[in-house]
Amino acid sequence: MPANPHDAIAFARRHSRYLDRLLGARADELERLGTRLDYRFDRAEMQGFADWDALSTPDALMPALRRLRQATMARLIARDLNRLSDLDEVVSTVSLLAEFAVERALVAGKHALAHYGTPRGQESGDAQELIVIGMGKLGGGELNVSSDIDLIFIYPEAGETDGAKKISNHEYFTQLGKTLIRLINEPTADGQVFRVDMRLRPYGDSGPLVMSFAALENYLLTQGREWERYAWIKGRALSGDAAGLDELVRPFVYRKYLDYNAYGAMRELHSQIRREVARRDMADNIKLGPGGIREAEFTAQVFQLIRGGREKSLQLKGTRETFARLAELRLLEPETVAELQEAYAYLRDVEHRLQYFDDQQTQTLPSDAAQRASLAETMGEPDWDAFLGALNERRRRVTRHFEQVFLLPTENAPAHPLSALWQDIADEAADPRLAELGYRDPAAVGRTLKALSNSQRYQQMPAAARKKLDDLIGPLIEVAAGFPNPDVTLTRILGLLEAISRRAAYLALLTEYPQTLQRLASLYSASAWVAAYLTRHPILLDELLDGRVLYASPDWPQLAVQLEQQLADADGDVETQMDTLRHFQHAQTFRLVAQDLAGMWTVEALSDQLSQLADLVLDATLRHAWRTVSNRHTDTPRFAIVGYGKLGGKELGYASDLDIVFLYDDAHPDAPDVYSRLARRLSTWLTSTTAAGQLYDIDLRLRPNGSSGLLVSSVAAFEQYQQQNAWVWEHQALTRARFVAGDALLGQRFEEIRHAVLTRPRDVEPLKKEVLDMRARMLETRPAVDNDVKNARGGIVDVEFIVQYLILAHAHALPELTRNAGNIALLAVAAEDGLIDKELAETARAAYRLYRRRQHAVRLDEIRTVEVDDELVAHYRAVCRLWQQVFGESIDSRTPDGAAAL
Repeated sequence: MPANPHDAIAFARRHSRYLDRLLGARADELERLGTRLDYRFDRAEMQGFADWDALSTPDALMPALRRLRQATMARLIARDLNRLSDLDEVVSTVSLLAEFAVERALVAGKHALAHYGTPRGQESGDAQELIVIGMGKLGGGELNVSSDIDLIFIYPEAGETDGAKKISNHEYFTQLGKTLIRLINEPTADGQVFRVDMRLRPYGDSGPLVMSFAALENYLLTQGREWERYAWIKGRALSGDAAGLDELVRPFVYRKYLDYNAYGAMRELHSQIRREVARRDMADNIKLGPGGIREAEFTAQVFQLIRGGREKSLQLKGTRETFARLAELRLLEPETVAELQEAYAYLRDVEHRLQYFDDQQTQTLPSDAAQRASLAETMGEPDWDAFLGALNERRRRVTRHFEQVFLLPTENAPAHPLSALWQDIADEAADPRLAELGYRDPAAVGRTLKALSNSQRYQQMPAAARKKLDDLIGPLIEVAAGFPNPDVTLTRILGLLEAISRRAAYLALLTEYPQTLQRLASLYSASAWVAAYLTRHPILLDELLDGRVLYASPDWPQLAVQLEQQLADADGDVETQMDTLRHFQHAQTFRLVAQDLAGMWTVEALSDQLSQLADLVLDATLRHAWRTVSNRHTDTPRFAIVGYGKLGGKELGYASDLDIVFLYDDAHPDAPDVYSRLARRLSTWLTSTTAAGQLYDIDLRLRPNGSSGLLVSSVAAFEQYQQQNAWVWEHQALTRARFVAGDALLGQRFEEIRHAVLTRPRDVEPLKKEVLDMRARMLETRPAVDNDVKNARGGIVDVEFIVQYLILAHAHALPELTRNAGNIALLAVAAEDGLIDKELAETARAAYRLYRRRQHAVRLDEIRTVEVDDELVAHYRAVCRLWQQVFGESIDSRTPDGAAAL
């Protein structure tokens, strides 16, 4: 309660002529306000304001609703102007009032039509209810204090009423709709409740007042326009079958794909508003003018139109909650969202103070000196100039962020200078221009361009899509020319354009965001693997939009929350869940490769990130695949995924297979069968190729008894196998194994088994022979050549065999060797304990780092072999010396000049 309610009310009356008139005419309202000023006007108070059940006729209801509106407005004005409330209270209270008025008007309207009986569905026979849809700010729960309300009336089925006097459902609901409008909209001595605007209904003013589900669906499919998609974002059923309406409208508003064509539609809508603002000299309109409320709303809602079909958490009604979600998803930076949220709240506060003054629906700044002074004071500024400075600063922020989101050269901008080259590509004169730009083989590049121009795919493109592609070629020729390998860069990008030529949304993305072309060319220039990956998954073009997000280090816990939300949104739709996993994994992989090419990761750190990604995806896949297994006997499976090889050793590359083993620990009699079905389901979820591609290739051959063994093993059977039946090479594999996903207690049990097996004392000489024999068998199938850093003598495999042998031979005395710390760290552990020479260990560590860098580089370029130079041979020899120290066997057969001996 304010220290002096009377002073607070007097302050509010001084700044609101409407409130002053109202309280001067209504002593009862002044008394009510004095005693209730410290309370927000909630639904319970609205319900208790009158005996609504007794006001069941239209004539009785109309004055009561208008008195309720006066009481609500008086409280809001006094509380808001005295800063006893915030924006949320203001807009939610006005929206609640509108919903309450609609609810009571429906009751009175149905009472007036009771003689017709109940409308019934022609097909179902069910009772029908009018669905009153709140659009615009009412739908978003964000009404301003002098707003009109945008409504649409829909009913589910055609049919007729069941009373003594029958009329069609259409006639019944038309009468009900008209009654509702009159009860709320018609001015009386007490004013209006709300002005009602029906122009957003299908066909606008010329359309029927009410429409069935079937008619609405037909309209949206055949005639729904892009601006209507924008309008329907906020559409919310205030009565009737909300779920049925949502099921019908959602596919119209939200596309399954990333819909960048929405930019053009919303930009055109905004341009129309700007033209109208300019024509009517409305620059001082804080809603429609530059940097106004509408630009802030557009900034939020364009992301909803583009991404809401894939990211269901963006299917929100309110502007502020949408901004908050955009920040959580990092689609807008949190700092950007904070600025937009603050500016939006400020603009809405100004809007309300303009409307409090005389209860007029206005968003135009006043010209009257007294009203200007009043506005400045209620906004906490000393004078008009100070207020105007504060307002304009926020409008500039909104405009800046709006233009960054909607960035696009104007349609009247001159064509790109190289557009003529593409248009004249049939002319041989194109070649000299390509040479001047720095292309190495201009004739070949010209032929590639000409082949695209003459291709059937290009010739059959719709005119609008072809124009988008035509507009891209010139800028791409210029951008590609700026890289050291322009011919290769452009050729790779042209392959992408041909692949996406029938997907207008992707062409729209590149057209809408010309700044992405530089990032695109950079990636396509740097790596053949990345070029192929992006061409296979063009949906990842979306990742190029914001460099801050693309190059931000992954926050895996936050990303896990996002993935879980997306999977939960698709619960019950296995196909969508599988695609969601693939989109997520591809997007994170793409971000990592972009960061890798930018020099942000060492190979070792990158492998850690790729391994964390795999762990996260496997964990999510396991949890959600389990829910699809029939006859499961527990909500949480006692099941674990164990990673071996590169996954187990956290040395994954971009295209690495996952070596995994499935374990369970469950005494239920159905457990073997249920977990076998889960293992098969997991394999399907991970390896199947869907419209979104493949998740991972997996290899299950390291399970007990290999390919002939059970797909999933009990932990007891796994322990027995490892202790009694496993071959030495299987224990070698166990050195690089770790619990990855699933039941944590089972994972701990696996680690205990692993530790027990690896620390078992062994007879060194037979062990050494087994390891050497295994290496010899590998060489029979994968001969050692120096341009293959993995299998070369002194290469990656030899380093791994050295470490694995040291673990198996000495872990009983040095348990630290069982840590899954990677080969480089374990070599240091062995050297520190004196198991190997420290200098040789350090050279082998350096060699292993070099091998992984070289291997990574050639894989990014999709080359199978590395260049053999003196540095590489020197590292091979260093590892060979360590091999000789550990195994007593010489394996370096290179000649002094560095070439491998024949």
